[in-house]
Amino acid sequence: MQTSGKRKENKAKEMSRSQTIAFFLRGSVRFFVIGVILSLLVALLDMIGPKIVQYTIDYVLGDEAGPTAIAQAAITAAGGREYIRTHLYIPAGIVMLIAAISALCRYLYRVFSSMGAEKLIRRMRDELFAHILRLPVSWHAQNHTGDIIQRCTSDVETVRNFLSEQMMTLFRVGILVGFGLFFMISISPALTAMSAVFVPIIIGYSVFFHNRIAASFLKADEEEGKLSSIAQENLTGVRVVRAFGREQYERERFETQNRGYTRMWIRLMAWLSAFWCSNDLISGSQIMLVIAMGAVFCVHGRITVGQYIAFVSYNGMLLWPVRELGRVISDMSKAGISIDRIRYIMNSEPESLRTDTDESLGTEPLDIVFDHVSFSYDESTEVLHDVSLTIPAGTTLGILGATGSGKSTLIHLLDRLYDLPDDGGTITIGGRDIRSMDRHALRKYIGLVLQEPFLLSGTLAENISITKPGEPDMDAVRAAARVAALDETVSRFTDGYETYVGERGVTLSGGQKQRTAIAQIVMADTPVMIFDDSLSAVDTQTDARIRHNLRERTAGSSVILISHRITTLMQADNIVVLDHGRIAEQGSHDELLAHGGLYRQIYDIQTSY
Repeated sequence: MQTSGKRKENKAKEMSRSQTIAFFLRGSVRFFVIGVILSLLVALLDMIGPKIVQYTIDYVLGDEAGPTAIAQAAITAAGGREYIRTHLYIPAGIVMLIAAISALCRYLYRVFSSMGAEKLIRRMRDELFAHILRLPVSWHAQNHTGDIIQRCTSDVETVRNFLSEQMMTLFRVGILVGFGLFFMISISPALTAMSAVFVPIIIGYSVFFHNRIAASFLKADEEEGKLSSIAQENLTGVRVVRAFGREQYERERFETQNRGYTRMWIRLMAWLSAFWCSNDLISGSQIMLVIAMGAVFCVHGRITVGQYIAFVSYNGMLLWPVRELGRVISDMSKAGISIDRIRYIMNSEPESLRTDTDESLGTEPLDIVFDHVSFSYDESTEVLHDVSLTIPAGTTLGILGATGSGKSTLIHLLDRLYDLPDDGGTITIGGRDIRSMDRHALRKYIGLVLQEPFLLSGTLAENISITKPGEPDMDAVRAAARVAALDETVSRFTDGYETYVGERGVTLSGGQKQRTAIAQIVMADTPVMIFDDSLSAVDTQTDARIRHNLRERTAGSSVILISHRITTLMQADNIVVLDHGRIAEQGSHDELLAHGGLYRQIYDIQTSY
């Protein structure tokens, strides 16, 4: 049997790399388009300067043949050849003006590119966070938190840099190369061919390194995720680490992982160093060839001095963009890996949120029926087998069983933290199959205190009122805390309900965290309340007080109590004893004692001390 969390991915809904990029670019693509247009202007303006220098040297100062019609018209408009010859500040001023306009375009290009990049990264973070929140519990159980964080930070930044800088560089290089080759060919096709022959060489060895670096980048990202997981586990579990004296062990574990990660990056840097060194060698060879052959062409009269200077300028202007092209191709490997790691999250199937037009289940408790429910987290081990029971509206059900007997799984299925497979029986509320219900409506109908309470960073008041939007209602907060036997404890805190509990409630004891979680569900005041072994960390006297308060506060609600203590369950209307995923016994406390089965054995063991 297979849970819905493990069902096969819907390939039709998967996004490819290009679709993923297009999805994230919504809202920012116009800024990048403006950036491309500005790059076009910058490239065009940069190409005009050397041409002005060429005409000034060859035509104004020299005696070469006249320039093109457009250039001749410009010279005439500026006062003519003889006038410019005695007023050389005119071409110098034109060059400076063009440089100033080019600088302004570069500035605007940076502004629009930065705006596009920030909007892009904001959308990426928002969409990833929203999608992760909708992913099922089974997905989170299979993926390390540190790795997920690394994908949402480091990988997002890599993709952002690629799209906002390297991809823009790709457009800019294409524009520069196009304009540059046009002007260079107009000067000397032969010299242009000698210069251009190095371009496929640069691209070729960039692809060579790309293929070898891609796998290393993937492994490096995976190892960084493991390193982040170790750090995250130790920071959130620092009390456990210190309580068991495992500081040295955890330090060695971190350092071992860090050494392996460092060695991997050193090997990767060796490949990148070889790439850039060979890049410098080939680029230097190209410059040397152009300068040498250009001088030969100039001496033999195949090009003029002005053309030679202009050609060398164009070649120098193209050299760095071509090298950047190689860098972009090389960095595409890292960006491609990061996009795939982000795609893994975006292509993971989220929980279906709304499957029924009725978004509300009302405020009154309804009958809950488990009908031949069977479930397994994988295909080999069945956690629940053919479980059938009914919880009449407004009654209290107690569930008792050994660890691993399926107690928590039963209520996780009821709350749809895991989905019941089609062949796993049915769970109904008020006669309606919960698989047809809206998840939000279902979870607002059911209040759940988990076995391990999780408190958010904030004050006690904020945590208790987490189910109520807006500012905490302190009267309601105190009332809920009194039911959970927490109010007296809080009154001894210096800051009272404004006490900051820290990440995961680290500043509170286990019992205080459990009671805070109970206060949360009391504040929620749901028609169905589930307490999953939520009194295990409190003493028996406090346990009795809380159960007494809950009976008064939850009168009329359906309550499910899961506990290892029979004293916690003995006043329930019906008690179910689970054994290896099956219902071994059920009945009232007195009926189960009279039966003399497993319940009686546990009762005798617990009351004999």
